[in-house]
Amino acid sequence: MDGSHVYNAAIRNVRDKCGVEITKDNIASRCKTFDKHYEIISKILSQSGFGWDWENDKLLIDSDDVWNRYVEANKAAACYKTKVVKNWEAISTIYSKDDANGEGARTGVESAQPAPEEVEEVSPDMPQKRL
Repeated sequence: MDGSHVYNAAIRNVRDKCGVEITKDNIASRCKTFDKHYEIISKILSQSGFGWDWENDKLLIDSDDVWNRYVEANKAAACYKTKVVKNWEAISTIYSKDDANGEGARTGVESAQPAPEEVEEVSPDMPQKRL
C-alpha cells in the first residue's frame, strides 16, 4: 500500500474546508519543510541559552553571543534567529515521535526474557490486580 488514500483524504479535506486545491506533491513538500523545521529547531532548543516564544512563534535567545556561537557551528540554523514558525507545538508533537532516542531500548538477551508482571496496589483491604 502506497498511502495514496491518506493523501487523497488530505486533499479532499483541504479542498472542502479551505477551498484550496492542492496535490500530493504540495503535501509532501510541506511535510519536508516541517521535518526540516523540527530537525533544526529541536536541536537549537536542546542547547543552553535557547527557548521558545509561544506568543510570537519563534526562538528566544539569551544573547547575540549565544546565537553567534551556535550559528558558527551550525550554519543551517542561521535563518532561524527571527524566523516565525507557526504551529510549533503540533510540529514537535508529530515529528518528535520519529526520532529514535534509545528510550525503551533493550538488548537481544533482554528482549528474549519475558517482561515481569506489574502489580497495582488498590488498597490495603483489597486484593492486588495484575496489569
